[in-house]
Amino acid sequence: MRTIIAAHSGVLRGTGESILSALSNLSSLPWIARSKIERHLQMLSVLQWVVSFLMLGIACSIILSYTFFTNCWPIAALYLSWLILDWDTPNQGGRRSAWVRNWALWRYFREYFPIRLIKTHSLAPTRNYIFGYHPHGIFCFGAFCNFGTEATGFSKKFPGIRPSLATLAGNFRLPILRDYLMSGGIFPVTRDAIDYLLSKNGNGNAVIIVIGGAAESLECSPDSNVVTLSKRKGFVKIALQNGADLVPVYAFGENEVYRQVIFKEGSWLRAMQRKFQKLIGFAPCLIKGRGLFSSDSWGLVPYAKPINAVVGEPISVPKIENPSPQEVDHYHEVYTHSLVNLFNKYKAKFGYSESHTLEVI
Repeated sequence: MRTIIAAHSGVLRGTGESILSALSNLSSLPWIARSKIERHLQMLSVLQWVVSFLMLGIACSIILSYTFFTNCWPIAALYLSWLILDWDTPNQGGRRSAWVRNWALWRYFREYFPIRLIKTHSLAPTRNYIFGYHPHGIFCFGAFCNFGTEATGFSKKFPGIRPSLATLAGNFRLPILRDYLMSGGIFPVTRDAIDYLLSKNGNGNAVIIVIGGAAESLECSPDSNVVTLSKRKGFVKIALQNGADLVPVYAFGENEVYRQVIFKEGSWLRAMQRKFQKLIGFAPCLIKGRGLFSSDSWGLVPYAKPINAVVGEPISVPKIENPSPQEVDHYHEVYTHSLVNLFNKYKAKFGYSESHTLEVI
């Protein structure tokens, strides 16, 4: 009993050390080494995020609906009433929790791959920023860990900057999942929500947008360096209208953690993926990960490959309320050039050969 209490207290305090100490001291499991326990905790931390992202919202919606037909219906009615009153909160800065962002769980998540955040330039807290994150990968593990938690020390590396990671707006229509996401500083990728953070939330805001979105996830696979950017100019226009500096971010290794079957353009399977993407906002990908207990079996656990997210030099952007197409094109070109230079400068450091090039489509 004392072992269980010690493990539980480690989660609440956010240290996580007592979890390993308690589990490794279990006399009934003498053959389990501390390193193996830690490795399985890392895998479980990643798996819970994958399952939560895929199933938590739908499962909670089903449970909430079912509860209305039970004796507990007043609880469901109370939650639904609160949900209606709280509906606009995600579009108005959200409701982040420093406690959740510092959970020990996220440090296990970080060390599984591992994930690292590389700072190349300081950011002034008197400015607002739009970070363009590339590539999307399958689940944006690097984006979530670096900007949706404090596992990689974002606040220490960029003091005075509040990161807010944008994701599909549909996630915030699902009970419980919306609150889970908001607690990490995650918000819907809508024009109103972005404008609020950049114009009505003071200075020192960093809005992180995965520019390629769901369309880019269809192209991700190991050794692939393809970013969907050439026609994505909306984020540049928003930056100009709010006077927010642009910051390119490239995550080396984001595409390496899953294997994906990529269907040819023009095939009926690719057409189905595109149609599904337009209907619900994300694309169904045929992926292969590892199993929880064996790397040789199929599963949803990603392969343990390093993800190194390099935050590039900020691009100074003036505030122009009604930017012309030419002005948008100019800063989009500057941003694209900066992203390509960032990739070329750091690719060798993170295990890419000089022959690797960044393809912008």
